[in-house]
Amino acid sequence: MTAHLQKAKQPRFDLADILRKHIGEYKKSYRLSYAQSKVVSAILDCRTPAMGGVWKECDNCKRWEFCYKPCKNRHCPKCGAFEKAQWLEDQKKWILPIHYFHVVFTIDHVFNDLVAFNQKLLFNLFIKVAAQLLKEFGQKYLGGEIGFSLAMHTWGQIMQEHLHTHFIVTGGALVSSPTGYSWNAADHKFLFPVKLLSNQFRNRFCFELAKLWAAGKLNTNDDALDVQAMLTEALSKDWEVYIQKPLYDKEKLLEYLGRYIFRIAISNHRIVAVGKDTVTFKYFDNRDDGEEKEMTLHVFEFIRRFLSHVLPDGFVRVRHFGLHNAGCRLKLQHARRVLGEPFELPVILKLKFLDWFKKITGSDEDPRLCKFCGKGLMLPVREFGPVFGWRLTFHTALGWFTSWKNAFT
Repeated sequence: MTAHLQKAKQPRFDLADILRKHIGEYKKSYRLSYAQSKVVSAILDCRTPAMGGVWKECDNCKRWEFCYKPCKNRHCPKCGAFEKAQWLEDQKKWILPIHYFHVVFTIDHVFNDLVAFNQKLLFNLFIKVAAQLLKEFGQKYLGGEIGFSLAMHTWGQIMQEHLHTHFIVTGGALVSSPTGYSWNAADHKFLFPVKLLSNQFRNRFCFELAKLWAAGKLNTNDDALDVQAMLTEALSKDWEVYIQKPLYDKEKLLEYLGRYIFRIAISNHRIVAVGKDTVTFKYFDNRDDGEEKEMTLHVFEFIRRFLSHVLPDGFVRVRHFGLHNAGCRLKLQHARRVLGEPFELPVILKLKFLDWFKKITGSDEDPRLCKFCGKGLMLPVREFGPVFGWRLTFHTALGWFTSWKNAFT
């Protein structure tokens, strides 16, 4: 990829610049959790001297430059593309030659405030209840073991609180009998009765939540949150469970599932304008046939919304169950055999960065090509650790001098 093409693909605005300019004032009005503080620090340090990096030199013209390391934080808008590609490659081990359904569970928004004070506990409860129901429905309606993978999201298009999970579910189940295994395929137009699934999800989630409340395990913000009123209101409503027919191939469903695994809430490409104290971003309005629109927020509200979706430390939001789970590899192999695939699982190859980069850019040009002479390759000479204090001042001055020198030689 040529230098001018790389530049054209760069977003105009960067979340890191917004945080860098406003986070100090923001913290005077809002308290950051430990997890949020770590995320802010990572995003601010990403691809800066604070992360350390590599000193590279062209093997032809001998010009050199510093390349700083990414933070690789799962909330950073600039990180995760290569990791996502490897994750998608890894999923090939459980993919079967069948159709897959896209299933979405959403809890009622009446619980939003309670979730904010009990994130890890209620996130895990949400996933546990939804997964249990899918397993049970697989046994009841397909007579065997299904496979499914999920990614949990906490946000909507405008970064509002919207806790939901996306599942990729096998369109069929592995059935065990005394004579061996067989595959019971689901109809392309029907997986499970969605109304029944929705009602049972609502009832079971509320029942399990009430048990946690009775056991004193919920943080109710010094009883400011009325859990009983929430339960009463939630049980009076129809909850949203959505089962999408297999309109897309499994690769597109996986791509959808993987889209937000290594980042959250908003990407730099969605930010279209930054004012003195406002941020404007684009979004798709699902209530208006997915029409693209723009929203402008005060910068503090923009930051608050973004940080409200920072996940608790150690929380795993992508999980695999049934035939997709590592503990069911033998059953998965039997499913492959009865579906006409080799019994052995496919060998997953580790991606090579250069090959991956050329593929996504659609160019055979080596990304290491020197941007100064256009002939040599910028090769690593030495790695260096994080740069702080007086060393940062010296390093910045050296980098500026190098850029000036390269521009005139």
